[in-house]
Amino acid sequence: MRALVWHGKEDIRCDSVSDPEIEDPRDAIVKVTSCAICGSDLHLFHNFIPAMLPGDIMGHEMMGEVVEVGSGMNGSLKKGDRIVVPFTIICGECEQCKRGNYSVCETTNRNKQLADKVYGHATAGLFGYTHLTGGYPGGQAEYVRVPYADKTHIKAPEGLSDEQVLFLGDILPTGWQAAVQCDIEPTDTVAIWGCGPVGQMAIRSAILLGAKQVVAIDYLPERLEMAEAGGAVTINFEDESVIERLQELTDGKGPEKCIDAVGLESHVGWSQPDTLVDRAKQMVGLENDRPHVLREMIYVCRPAGIISIPGVYSGLIDKIPMGLAMNKGLTIRTGQTHVNRWTDDLLRRIEEGQIDPSFVVTHTASLDEGPDMYKLFRNKQDSCIKVVLRP
Repeated sequence: MRALVWHGKEDIRCDSVSDPEIEDPRDAIVKVTSCAICGSDLHLFHNFIPAMLPGDIMGHEMMGEVVEVGSGMNGSLKKGDRIVVPFTIICGECEQCKRGNYSVCETTNRNKQLADKVYGHATAGLFGYTHLTGGYPGGQAEYVRVPYADKTHIKAPEGLSDEQVLFLGDILPTGWQAAVQCDIEPTDTVAIWGCGPVGQMAIRSAILLGAKQVVAIDYLPERLEMAEAGGAVTINFEDESVIERLQELTDGKGPEKCIDAVGLESHVGWSQPDTLVDRAKQMVGLENDRPHVLREMIYVCRPAGIISIPGVYSGLIDKIPMGLAMNKGLTIRTGQTHVNRWTDDLLRRIEEGQIDPSFVVTHTASLDEGPDMYKLFRNKQDSCIKVVLRP
């Protein structure tokens, strides 16, 4: 089969690789009908996330048709079923899964000992990510093996297109969880840094959850236009001060809730001098990530407010004002997404027309075009916000 394969920093190729096979009774093989390139894939593209190896298959947003199942399905899946595959691999049986904390499933990370040493405790196994999360082949391919498939799936109803349900596997529940973690009240202003795909989903989630005002922060016109179309007030950080504008919009009190939908790769620019220092530290190995957004959120968030972080961070960050966070009494909530905790509710909202996630798709391409699409997406060319690939 063909698949998008990591060969090193900024080197993704469409290669011919071996077809996946059933390895365990709880496995299923899925013929991929749609997959997507995620902002988290760019962290791997840039080699900011450790433990990628040449030959690893990329991708963690995918869906398709079940073509083969193991003997342990017990009727939960059958050949011909159309499913979305969550990026988190879950057993459904461990203590964390029973609590709904699916992204920290205690069973599915097959490199648990390595992850325990690096993180203190392992996370769940993840598709198409690093060997710290199990080294599972991803879904930017013609076929994908789904371990623990009896639990790791979302059945796609008839009548909904791939684009309407594909993002149930990652960016829609990620944006939703980011907003839910804010405990939004009707009087709240929710400020969201980053208007990429997750930020767009967080904007619409915050509005669905009843926020009085949602403010979206970015610098790309097409992203800001999409955010405004979703109901947000927008701030272009290259044209005005984020802190001053947020103060104006909140009568000097600051937003009650802040969402970091940027993560480790904050935009580097002269208007944000700390990002230049962070980039220099990255280059010489003194810092893993660029945490400009975290600093700004901690500074501007209203005292006793909540900071929610769906954006991915990879390791060590520097100059975080913890004194401000502590003295202001801020609550900070983070985490990979507990996808299956949210999907029943989100699928219902899609079916009822409350949200149609397909709005975020700007580019559709073949798998062979995938390497070029990575570069287009990375360089933010041609107003690219979200790429869907058709194997």
